[in-house]
Amino acid sequence: MLMDEWTPKTKLGKDVKAGVYKNIDEVLASGRRILEHEIVDYLLPNLKSEILEVRTTQRVTDSGRKTSYRVLAVVGDEKGHIGYGVAKSQELAIARDKAINKAKRNIIAVKLGCGSWECRCSLDHSIPKKVSAKVSATYVELMPAPRGLGLVANDNLKIILSLAGIKDVWSSIRGAKSNILALVAATFKALKQLY
Repeated sequence: MLMDEWTPKTKLGKDVKAGVYKNIDEVLASGRRILEHEIVDYLLPNLKSEILEVRTTQRVTDSGRKTSYRVLAVVGDEKGHIGYGVAKSQELAIARDKAINKAKRNIIAVKLGCGSWECRCSLDHSIPKKVSAKVSATYVELMPAPRGLGLVANDNLKIILSLAGIKDVWSSIRGAKSNILALVAATFKALKQLY
């Protein structure tokens, strides 16, 4: 869909299209909820998306088995903005699109910096301080790292942190590591603490 054809439905969408908000940081600082994913498309045109998990569930009814899909998606611009969304549908493509749109509506800003005592540079390659969060049985801890170290994390956490724009970080995951949804939620909870 072209952004010229977008007709906003909410007051925030009308303000964004009118030019009241110049970038996504102003929208997030205003504290208003983003109810249209087109707002994020309009302000962050170079957003990348990744599908982290696709799960199928089946239930037996009188007419037979009904299959539905649950998709977990993460979006980010690799410059300090990231969001995640979960959606279900009986068709995979619809579930994927709904999850990406939800992730755009749940976007947050991530504060980048260099909080490592080993590095002490003034570049935005890591996080400014140590943060941790727990969701369900998954505990995630992120610590600043020196420049050039890379992302010391498991594969799913690497995807999330690289989409956020973090290049160097130490991480520790305890508890239920196989629950990807709890891992993503705990990581987002930790990254929100940076502001």
